[in-house]
Amino acid sequence: MSVLKKIKLEYGFKTTPKLLYTAISTPEGLSRWFADMVLIEDDVFHFKWEGSSQKARMVKCKENEFVHFLWLDDPDREECLEMEILNEPVSSEVALVVTDYAEESDFDFTERLWDAQLKKLQRLFSP
Repeated sequence: MSVLKKIKLEYGFKTTPKLLYTAISTPEGLSRWFADMVLIEDDVFHFKWEGSSQKARMVKCKENEFVHFLWLDDPDREECLEMEILNEPVSSEVALVVTDYAEESDFDFTERLWDAQLKKLQRLFSP
């Protein structure tokens, strides 16, 4: 098994923690920015993109604060996709901190992919 490197990225949003939490924790919200289609069966999220799919279980969550998904397609992988909401009361901005893992050779690609996806999410909250 290859060694995975942690990627931690932070993005600002002009929205409420509640609306952002809905976008990162529900099939409807995730379908608007993360995947082409997201279905949930029992407690398993089915993420579908053009030509590929993955399954994950939400292993931890706290309303309006964070979600952690464990990918089920690789049983040896223990790293979770983590999305944490930070409330910035002074600036009235909300930050989303994404923690993911990738092989070192894929690090730049993974970071660019997250940048593109999170820009899509930011546009959902733009006036």
